[in-house]
Amino acid sequence: MTISGKPSIAWSVARRTAAAPAVRAMLTCLASVAVALAFVILLESAKTLPHVLPNYSEAQAEAYSDIGGFLYWILGDTTEPQFYKSALGGLGMLVGGGVAHTAWKLRKRWAGFPVSYGTGLWPWVTFSAALGLLISNVAWGWTVPATGGWQPTFVPFVSVPPAVVLVYGRGWTVAVTGAVLGAALTTPISLFVNHFICVPNELPSVVASVTGMWAGALAAFIICRHLPWMPQPLAARSAVGSRRTGPVWIVRRILADFTEAQFYGNEIASLGLIAGTVLTYVLNPFASVYGTGLLPAVLIAQVMTAAIGVVFYRRRWATVGWYPTFVPVVSVAPAVVLTYGPSVQAVVVGAVLGALVAPPTAAAISRHLPEDFHPFIGNVLSMTICTLAIVISLGSIPCFAAAP
Repeated sequence: MTISGKPSIAWSVARRTAAAPAVRAMLTCLASVAVALAFVILLESAKTLPHVLPNYSEAQAEAYSDIGGFLYWILGDTTEPQFYKSALGGLGMLVGGGVAHTAWKLRKRWAGFPVSYGTGLWPWVTFSAALGLLISNVAWGWTVPATGGWQPTFVPFVSVPPAVVLVYGRGWTVAVTGAVLGAALTTPISLFVNHFICVPNELPSVVASVTGMWAGALAAFIICRHLPWMPQPLAARSAVGSRRTGPVWIVRRILADFTEAQFYGNEIASLGLIAGTVLTYVLNPFASVYGTGLLPAVLIAQVMTAAIGVVFYRRRWATVGWYPTFVPVVSVAPAVVLTYGPSVQAVVVGAVLGALVAPPTAAAISRHLPEDFHPFIGNVLSMTICTLAIVISLGSIPCFAAAP
């Protein structure tokens, strides 16, 4: 490779050529975070605008008093995985998902990443998830006014119901079974963990939510094996890697990660989610994110952790076809901000640690699951482990221990 002790011209050119994609990827990551930062700084000015929507506590008080308040509340539940609790965000996500699914069926180039992994099951995924959410709120909604605080009634929407549909396929029997199992298993487990473990020990509430998801899912898929009306599981689909992981793909993937928790994984759905949530913040900064007013800090932490994860693990995306870079977007990064406040160190450290640690942990767990268990179980178990480990560890650092 050398001539007279000096690197050959061919070797130098090859090295520069190999390094070019990595440099572009890092620049794209920095540019994405910079744009998001500029946006959230502008968003902060919305706090001076008149408040049009009810704030979080007002919406909570009306959630189970009339039909309108109830529908507004459960529509916000669809965005709970992102810590938004925004009805407008939920509406935007559902509309965006529908548009993306229709465009995918029509083979439009602008459809984005295939909704629900290209299975064509998006309508059934959404129906089962929505039914599970409705049953959960009807059966367990009384815990919200009874305790006077937040309760994880949303968990079926992003766990057992859609996962059962993706494993067993379309059909009313499958969709309803998934919805009932989700509401009967995931919600009470999450309620128990939240009330008896998280609240007394001042742990992030997301720990309760995701614990209910993976524990309830393990039980649900074991039960499904013995239900006589359930069909055979669908054949496992092999994800196809992509050779195109350039700047445009990176930006699209960052956006799509915002709706992976709902099993959408599509940038159009994510744009609807973010646009609706931002509009909620503009109309009342204390209507979303549980009335904390922390949407700007949560949003920049999520963009940062998604950007770092997608860029750092882009080769896994290219070779494997799918990689759980979304995991810290809906767990570690926002949990650190809500626990330690909207400081620079909370945003940056939570985003970086989450992006580097949570995806490989999720992938490792999912590889060891039975074929008839949806791999989302590994994702949410990773959320539990990584959120607990990172949030508790940061508390021993002086600059975090002093934060609210």
